[in-house]
Amino acid sequence: MSRRLIFLLVPLGMLLLAMRGCQPYEFKGAVLEPPKAISDFSLPAHDGSEFRLSDYEDRIVLIYFGYTSCPDVCPATLYQVKQAMEVLGDKAEQVQFVMITVDPERDTPERLADYLHNFNETFIGLRTTDLARLDEVLSQFGASYIIEEPESGQTEYSVTHTASVFLLDRGLLLREIFPYGTPGEDMASDIQHILKGQ
Repeated sequence: MSRRLIFLLVPLGMLLLAMRGCQPYEFKGAVLEPPKAISDFSLPAHDGSEFRLSDYEDRIVLIYFGYTSCPDVCPATLYQVKQAMEVLGDKAEQVQFVMITVDPERDTPERLADYLHNFNETFIGLRTTDLARLDEVLSQFGASYIIEEPESGQTEYSVTHTASVFLLDRGLLLREIFPYGTPGEDMASDIQHILKGQ
């Protein structure tokens, strides 16, 4: 290969690398443009305190609506969030995960605490028996749930619910929705990108 050709190829390679670095980041979840402002709310936490969303407006908050008796969707989702927090490492301190139960009859504070802490000690569980208050919170996210009637002669029941994880950016802005099945590595990648821009 001639020196002249090498001389031409080296700058071309550098240019291609530079162009690759200028490509816009592709989010893995569904991004809301513009982000949706979420009104502040408070709900009882599993530790007996009152959780107020605005107390966490300086962090990224991940909100999930689920329940501890869920046989598959909830544990799979919480496992992925756990994985995301592990990938984030020290940056996980800037993220708070919150699960709001849609089964307050069975999900006592103690049960919520035991369940969530099996995944991550920092996870917070919220519970209210005031279903109108619960519905108000869900409606802000476009989330819903249906408590199914138990089969004849049975006491156990299931709850159909929205299975997405909602990402609130700092300032209580709903910025992104992770659909069910989003890998933890993808969640962590999006969160890292958001943190870089702050």
